[in-house]
Amino acid sequence: MSYPIPSKMWQRVSIIILFLLIPSVGIAILRQSATVAVPANQTPASSTPKTSILPNHPDYQALQALVKQYSCVVPVQNFGTLPVTRTEFATVLNACVNRSNKLIATDPKIVTPADMKILQRLQSEFAPELATLKSPIEELETRSPITPNQPTRERIQTESIRKTQAVPTAPLLSLPSGSSVQDQVANRANMPKLQTRGSIGRVAPEPQTGSRFNTENYNRIEDNPFHRVGNDPLSTFSIDVDTASYSNVRRFITQGELPPKDAVRIEELINYFTYNYPQPKGERPFSVTTEVAAAPWNSQHKLVQVGLQGKRLESKTLPPSNLVFLIDVSGSMNDPNKLPLVQQSLKLLVNQLRPEDRVSLVVYAGNAGLVLPATSGNQKSTILAAIDRLEAGGSTAGGQGIELAYKIAKESFLKSGNNRVILATDGDFNVGVSSDGDLTRLIEQKREQGIFLTVLGFGTGNYKDGKMEQLADKGNGNYAYIDTLLEAKKVLVNDLRGTLFTIAKDVKIQVEFNPAKVQAYRLIGYENRLLQNQDFNDDKKDAGDIGAGHSVTALYEIIPTGTKSDVKLPEIDPLRYQRSGETASDAAGNELMQVKLRYKSPQDSTSQLITQAIQDDDLRTDQIPSTNLRFAAAVATFGMVLRDSEYKGDASYDLVMKLASQGKGEDQEGYRGEFIRLVEQSRGLITRK
Repeated sequence: MSYPIPSKMWQRVSIIILFLLIPSVGIAILRQSATVAVPANQTPASSTPKTSILPNHPDYQALQALVKQYSCVVPVQNFGTLPVTRTEFATVLNACVNRSNKLIATDPKIVTPADMKILQRLQSEFAPELATLKSPIEELETRSPITPNQPTRERIQTESIRKTQAVPTAPLLSLPSGSSVQDQVANRANMPKLQTRGSIGRVAPEPQTGSRFNTENYNRIEDNPFHRVGNDPLSTFSIDVDTASYSNVRRFITQGELPPKDAVRIEELINYFTYNYPQPKGERPFSVTTEVAAAPWNSQHKLVQVGLQGKRLESKTLPPSNLVFLIDVSGSMNDPNKLPLVQQSLKLLVNQLRPEDRVSLVVYAGNAGLVLPATSGNQKSTILAAIDRLEAGGSTAGGQGIELAYKIAKESFLKSGNNRVILATDGDFNVGVSSDGDLTRLIEQKREQGIFLTVLGFGTGNYKDGKMEQLADKGNGNYAYIDTLLEAKKVLVNDLRGTLFTIAKDVKIQVEFNPAKVQAYRLIGYENRLLQNQDFNDDKKDAGDIGAGHSVTALYEIIPTGTKSDVKLPEIDPLRYQRSGETASDAAGNELMQVKLRYKSPQDSTSQLITQAIQDDDLRTDQIPSTNLRFAAAVATFGMVLRDSEYKGDASYDLVMKLASQGKGEDQEGYRGEFIRLVEQSRGLITRK
């Protein structure tokens, strides 16, 4: 028996059914629409099970072990027990990278080299997801001594707003629950700016790059050309141990763009790396090693390597140091990758000081001032507190700062010690002595007093590379660009002896080529280090300096006599009154070239001479170049590709990768492995273009 249902009841039932059905139907429709809307070449926001990473995956297990080892904060629920998407995996990786940064800042050895390699490998494998997140902690702030890497500006900003004390660190920015990573990043951009407070090293967030002009400056470089030996048999240049160009080039590439052509100084790329040259014997401060092989980018040519290895000094034999930190605190330094990074970098150096060392701190902005008088190295807390008090603001009286720094260094001068000014700046001198000529003359005067200059470059956007390179050259010092805290560790901790302790100054090289063996030659790099031939014997002529343990490498590309090269050589009329190469070089026998070096001991004004001949050993088909030569050739090839050199021949990224892989060797520090990854990134930039 049926009963009629009132119409009102039907209405109510219908409404309930609609409420129950619509959400599920709507969700299904939306899901179907979303699936159709994703282009074929893009990954959907919600990964399918096929793109999920299972807990038994090696990468998953490796990251899970790192999370437990270093107590990383995990922003993804159920990580460690359930599958995660690649985006979720990248989010956890970000958190662990950030945790590693904080630990490294307190103790560079706390994160093991093996774990650093794992982090860097995972960063490389999940680079697309990390880039999508645009998280301020998406990459290691600092480059590991095992596997270096380059930071992003956003991540440097996050790291720089924490306390810069050596031990305590501020917690991560808390993120509101329930919001996506992208929303959280967007919200950070709208956060109020933090004002500079020297006591805790805080700095206002960096403005968007699109809102400022890029005024970076690089001196023009023209590749060294080939010279005919019959007309110009001598090649003379000053050695160079600067490394700034490599780390600056790395900064460009890891930020997603190729460097300007003039930012690539090939000799600085080559000399960023150490080579397995033998230690010097006897009283000589450095050894000389030579090798000849076929030029990889032009089989018709030969490649000659000249390597110098500075004597390594034990800590107990190092002289005491009188160091004056000269810090640019002008308004241009008010960026996270400038003054905050300067403060963190100098703290690494302070931790290496001994009781017999002295440190002073001078700053310059609108005016120059003494922040810390000469203080013993055993008073580290006092020195660190002075560094923490630094604030950025004002214009830049660079000349005044340099004069005051040298004055303080002179007052604390150690007769038998290492007296040095360490300048940290972006090079933006705009008040006082500002012309390059005036600044270099000022520094030339001071170096005669036995006080050398080390220049550390920081920052982007208004970086003045050319000016800082000149200052370091004239100040008998070296020049490095610091883009990360681990680059600072390389320069100021790992390479401390070479950075601060000079074992030979005014080092010059002069090569004479045998016209019977060499038709033409070209020095690769060192374009701004060339000297007149007569400068070689002039002890008043300034040249480069070698620090303890430094290695210096120079490469010559030569065209053998009788070879019909595809390179166009300069056309010069035959000389009427000179002997021909065939008769003039009979006495030279099988010599390819003669290498002469002049150097002075740090306290001497008279040079000493070293002479060494290089034989023209016939290249056998089974002869294998050393790892030293192959890796140096790889870096030189990379430099020529980046510069699009007219002499690059068959040089390509594939050739660079082949040579670098063959010449990688043991790579205990991991720098050569980093170079290989940098080449891969560069090739990717070319591919995308």
